[in-house]
Amino acid sequence: MVLSGFLASFVAAIQASLSVLLVISYGAVAARLGLLNASNSKAISKICVKMFLPALLLVQIGSELHPGSANRYFVILLWAFACHFLSFLIGISAHLVFGLPDWTTAAIMFNNTTSYPLLLIQSLEQTGILTKLLVKDETTRELIARAKSYFLVFATVSSCLTFAVGPRLIDSEHAPDSDDDLTVDEEEDSSPRSSTTLYNEQQLEHGTFAAQPSEQTRLLSPGRQDRGRDKSATNITFFPSKPKFTTVKRRPRYIPELRWSDLSARTQWWLLFFYDFLNAPLLGALLGVVIGMTPALHRAFFSTTYNGGIFTAWLTESWKSIGGLFVPLPLIVAGISLYTSYQDSKQANEGTSRSNTPLATTVFILAVRFIVWPIISIGLIYAMAKHTAMLGSDPMLWFAMMLMPTGPPALKIISMVQVSDASVDDERNISRILTVSYIISPILAVVVVGALYASGAAM
Repeated sequence: MVLSGFLASFVAAIQASLSVLLVISYGAVAARLGLLNASNSKAISKICVKMFLPALLLVQIGSELHPGSANRYFVILLWAFACHFLSFLIGISAHLVFGLPDWTTAAIMFNNTTSYPLLLIQSLEQTGILTKLLVKDETTRELIARAKSYFLVFATVSSCLTFAVGPRLIDSEHAPDSDDDLTVDEEEDSSPRSSTTLYNEQQLEHGTFAAQPSEQTRLLSPGRQDRGRDKSATNITFFPSKPKFTTVKRRPRYIPELRWSDLSARTQWWLLFFYDFLNAPLLGALLGVVIGMTPALHRAFFSTTYNGGIFTAWLTESWKSIGGLFVPLPLIVAGISLYTSYQDSKQANEGTSRSNTPLATTVFILAVRFIVWPIISIGLIYAMAKHTAMLGSDPMLWFAMMLMPTGPPALKIISMVQVSDASVDDERNISRILTVSYIISPILAVVVVGALYASGAAM
């Protein structure tokens, strides 16, 4: 009986994982048929990040957060920072000790924390296996809504760290040494860009490779030469030598140019570092927190019309509509990006010696993302839920926390590689690793079942 129940859960988890993989494949089919291309995916990704995701964050966090549940979200914040810090230590150790490429740190540190788990949790709802986590008289829909808000809080932290830390992890040892001020033309300053800002505006983890030099330039384009880092960006050399700073062209738009040029390179770096945390998803999440924690606003935005919800039927409903578009669209873009990078890599290798993706790097990244982190997260969360009261009494919180640090690397890793001082071979290698990681992602069904049974056992 136990075995049949396990097999039923495993089959249901496989079906949910395959559903996610099929959505990604539809993007690849659209690219193959010429229905969508890299330029389209860039525009889709941009609107997802700047409009759809903030709306989803506002609605999900605002509706689920209230003074009585605030402690659960605080736990997720701590878990998010802990997971990323531990991933950073694993990745940087592999880079420094075993000589793996510098982008290995980013691939280990940032997994797909938004579109993939959100679509997975929706698919799991249809299979019915999450009913094991129901408490009292709540419905499955209420359970899923709560799970989405948990994943989105974790994803918000991941996105902010990606914006601020991600580009500084890749090829950082080649940061310029000079502290000489860089002058800038008026035209350049009127539309400042940097490696960080470039991919900020184009995509999040939810899956694109969209950081192109221009709208027409495709990924891994044939004959593309190695190029230096945009020297207009402020960079820091984290490892292995003493941190070094350089002054920059780019500046936060709210700081006047003359005042910005008076600041030291170190001050500029730290201001940009914190400035890069400010992004549309974070603002949407913060607004959701304000609404959720203010009883009058919570009632106005999320209660029924007859109970004082003056915005629920029109404004909140419109946010729900566009927020719902965020779940599948980034995965469609992911399919486009994977197909495009594969085609460009294939064309670039024609007539040249084919470079092989480093096996050790591939195995290490996939092992950490699909084996090491699931073991750590399931074991640790189970122990804390079973033997302490730190995680409260919500089994869906435990289940979500077990899944949060697992899964394939974020597709935005390729954008970080593209805007760094990395070689074309590095881009091809990471694109192949990402493709493989998403193809094998249905093995997460084992993780889902393990997390489900561990959460049930801890109840």
